[in-house]
Amino acid sequence: MKYKKISTYSYNLHIIKTNKFKTVTMQVSFKRKLKKEEITYRNMIVNMLCESTSIYPSKRLMTIATENLYDLYYRGMNYISGKYNVMNFAATFLNEEYTEKGMLDESIKFLADLIFKPNIEKKRNEISFNRDNFEQSYNLLKDNIISQKENPDMYSKTRMLEHMEPNSYLSYRSVGYLEDLEKIDNKKLYKYYESILNSDIIDIFVIGNVNERHIRKIIENNFSNIKTFKKPSESHFVNPKKVRFVPKTIKEQQKINQSKLVLGYKIDKMTNFELRYVLNVYSYILGGGPDSKLFKTVREKNSLCYYISSVGQPLNSIMTIKAGINKNDFKKALSLIKKEVYNMKKGKFNSDDIIKAKITYINSLKELEDSPDSLLSLYAGIEYLNSDTLEDRFTKINRVSKEDVIKLASKIHLDTIYLLEGEENEEE
Repeated sequence: MKYKKISTYSYNLHIIKTNKFKTVTMQVSFKRKLKKEEITYRNMIVNMLCESTSIYPSKRLMTIATENLYDLYYRGMNYISGKYNVMNFAATFLNEEYTEKGMLDESIKFLADLIFKPNIEKKRNEISFNRDNFEQSYNLLKDNIISQKENPDMYSKTRMLEHMEPNSYLSYRSVGYLEDLEKIDNKKLYKYYESILNSDIIDIFVIGNVNERHIRKIIENNFSNIKTFKKPSESHFVNPKKVRFVPKTIKEQQKINQSKLVLGYKIDKMTNFELRYVLNVYSYILGGGPDSKLFKTVREKNSLCYYISSVGQPLNSIMTIKAGINKNDFKKALSLIKKEVYNMKKGKFNSDDIIKAKITYINSLKELEDSPDSLLSLYAGIEYLNSDTLEDRFTKINRVSKEDVIKLASKIHLDTIYLLEGEENEEE
């Protein structure tokens, strides 16, 4: 595998040359500093551009076009990455050595047209997105926003973060907000779309068995519409506010059987090594699987939960513990969870726990090499988060010691306790 980064006036081009796949995958990423009121706009843009283009003004025509390109698969997504909002448009298609000459050009042109040739209307010198297309995308996003509340697991985690740090990067909902959606029309949305092309930081990633000179020429021909000047990027990492001396407890009720318990922990001033490696080992030992301390104690020994897990979020310097419980078991489950977190500070785990955590982490890294999308995420992490290469990750994870884990454990503090309380116990 050979990687090369090429900086141009408007964007960075990242070429990952490998003969491991029969496909070529290309991703165009737009990012800007995160603003709550813009999240909904960006989700709408993704829906709009993936729904149709001026060349293929319906979903049906888009589908026919992809079939003619040997079942090209395209997708778009908008997500929050610490202090930034990132919007991706990607396409995966067969390398032309398995199809016919010229298909690489045509496939990349399809993705470029999806981004730069939207389905628009012009009236009295005013440009807006096609109204029918807008309404379809609007309703799709509205349903997605509503469905988040209808998903108790997702809703409970979101509400915990909103209570942990209201009106902060940490609390923003990546799907967007109904109140912001209601303010958007097809004219405002098109103006925002133009601002993306003029203002966002843009990176283009290509992975496959491609010729560097050829791919550069195709991209130069198809991405000349980018008007933005390339700008330096700030760190994505968020430093949370000070932890509370007394954890905040919030209870809400919903018409569900199984109650959802979510605990939010803040982590003090992690070193780079701690946030990238030690936190992985810590969270795996605590709640990363069926061998974890939380699973064995809370589920197996005491039968107090249906599931339980802990996940570190290094970008935000927090850790969350999630559990599905019966509402009457809240106090006992919480007490046992606190005890296991305390035991981690006291070093009540052994070398086998660390070895299992490292093996799991290494195996997850090896799996990245089997998927073009995973490799793109890896190189996006190197670009956006200054992450280490795969080779360095293999080396550094093995340096994590028991002392490192105990030291990190002393920095982890319970800040917010959230219970989405069901009306009844599940067995009832």
